[in-house]
Amino acid sequence: MAAKGAGIPTLIEIDCDGHRAGVKPGAPVLVDIARALARGAEPRGVMTHAGDSYNCRGLDAIRAMAEQERRAVVESAAVLRSAGFAAPVVSVGSTPTAMFAQNLEGVTEVRAGVFVFMDLVMAGLGVCAVDDIALSVLATVIGHQKEKGWIITDGGWMAMSRDRGTAKQSVDQGYGLVCDESGRPLDDLIVSDANQEHGIVSRRGGGPVDFAKYPVGTRLRILPNHACATGAQFDAYQVVRGDTDILEQWPRFSGW
Repeated sequence: MAAKGAGIPTLIEIDCDGHRAGVKPGAPVLVDIARALARGAEPRGVMTHAGDSYNCRGLDAIRAMAEQERRAVVESAAVLRSAGFAAPVVSVGSTPTAMFAQNLEGVTEVRAGVFVFMDLVMAGLGVCAVDDIALSVLATVIGHQKEKGWIITDGGWMAMSRDRGTAKQSVDQGYGLVCDESGRPLDDLIVSDANQEHGIVSRRGGGPVDFAKYPVGTRLRILPNHACATGAQFDAYQVVRGDTDILEQWPRFSGW
């Protein structure tokens, strides 16, 4: 690419919260990295993801994390600019911080994908209400295990994903929250366990289930823990209004 005079646009990842990868905010090595990139790529700036915002407890903590995220990239972009790099891109991104950031001065881009749909993890953080979740999986009751208090559906982890993101929150939603077709939560039911092709629905914490309300063939709408992971199980989104009216089908891409 360099021989053709076309450098690959590149951002340097900043570790704003110790959550995963990246360079420490403002570290001098940023300049070394930019110079190395400039030999064959095109350093364009910095980016970060405040993944630790998913561990915040309360909106004040999320707001503080949003400011920590912002400062990390703005400070790092300043280091690059002082060394002669333009750093036109200063990018942040996590749904909690995107929703509650009070100051984005110096930021040029906010990447936060899950706020398009929201999910149970976001609801557990107080970022949204359950009623705000716009992605679900429609499953069908295919059997009962009455002695165990189980409703069996055709929506296992191949439909919901294995994401158990609410397990560490104050309310564990299992593999998903069970609703009727219109999206109203039902009888404190969750997908408490899952096999590849089967979902096991039971009362949260155990307890009796009124099986007569859920005969074989009943359709249940399951709200996911993590919209990204659940969406990745499918090749399209069906856009609905009400119980069954499918307005459009939106194709999606998957894989790497």
